Amino acid sequence: MTMKKALVLLFVLTFVLGMAACGKTNAPNPSPSPSEPAASPSPDEESDLFTETSDLYISAAASLTQPMNELAALYNEKVGPNVNIVTNFGGSGTLQTQIQNGSPADIFFSAATKYVDALTESGFVDAATRSDLLKNEIVLILPAGSDVSIASFEDAATDAVATIALGDTASVPAGQYAQEVFTALGTWDAVQAKAVYASDVRQVLSWVASGNADCGVVYKTDAALESGVKIAASAPEGMHKPILYPVAALTTAENRAAADSFLTFLQTDQALAVFERYGFTINK
Repeated sequence: MTMKKALVLLFVLTFVLGMAACGKTNAPNPSPSPSEPAASPSPDEESDLFTETSDLYISAAASLTQPMNELAALYNEKVGPNVNIVTNFGGSGTLQTQIQNGSPADIFFSAATKYVDALTESGFVDAATRSDLLKNEIVLILPAGSDVSIASFEDAATDAVATIALGDTASVPAGQYAQEVFTALGTWDAVQAKAVYASDVRQVLSWVASGNADCGVVYKTDAALESGVKIAASAPEGMHKPILYPVAALTTAENRAAADSFLTFLQTDQALAVFERYGFTINK
C-alpha cells in the first residue's frame, strides 16, 4: 500500500469513529412513558406523615367535651401519637366568631348546622369534608333534690318556676332550640321574663345542679353526665329544628393532614361507639 493510500484510509477510519462517538453522546436519555401511572406512597411513607410532633386545633361545642377528650386520647393511641390535640370548647356561635377573628382552628365541631353553614358561605369551611355526624335531644332538668312540680316544658311558664337557666339564645344552640320550643308552645314571653342566660350548656347544667336555678334546658347527653340534676321532661316532637352536630375541616387549617386524618378517625366504628356511650345518636 502506498503512503498516500494509507493516509487516506487512516483519515476515513478516524472520521467514522468520530461520528459514532458523537452519535452516542447526543442520544436522548430514555424517559418514562407519559401513560405510566405514578407510584402510590407505601404504608411506611404514609406513616411518616406524623413522625414529627405537630399541633391539631379543634374547636368543639361544649356538649362534646367528654367524648372529644376521650377520643383525642384514643386517636393519639391508635393513629397519631405525635399529634398534640388542642381542644377549645364553648358555645358554637362563640366558636364561629373566634374562627372568623383568626383564632387557631383546624377542625370545627358544632352543635348546630347554622354556624357551619355561615362559615362555609364565608369561605372558612371546606364543604367537601363536612359530615353531619351526630344527633341529640333537649330536655328540661331540675336539681336532683327538687320538689318543684314540673312535668312538661309548658310547666316552666307557671308560677312553680321562679328562675329558668337557658343557653344564650344569640350564641348557644341549646338556648336557641329551647326558644323554638317555648315559642311553639306560646309561652316564650313568660319564660323569657324569668330566664338567666349562660355562655354554654355546661354552665346551665352547673346552675341547676347547684340550685341557683329552679330548672333549665340542656342536651340529654349533658343531663346524663350530671348526678346533681334529674330530667323532668323531653322536648315535644317537632317543636324545634333537628339537633345535628356537623364537623368539618377549615380552609385556614395549618395542619390539614392531621385534620383530615382525625375526621376519618371520627367516623370509625370505634369512635362512633364512644359517642353512643355518651348518649349521642349517630346520624345515618
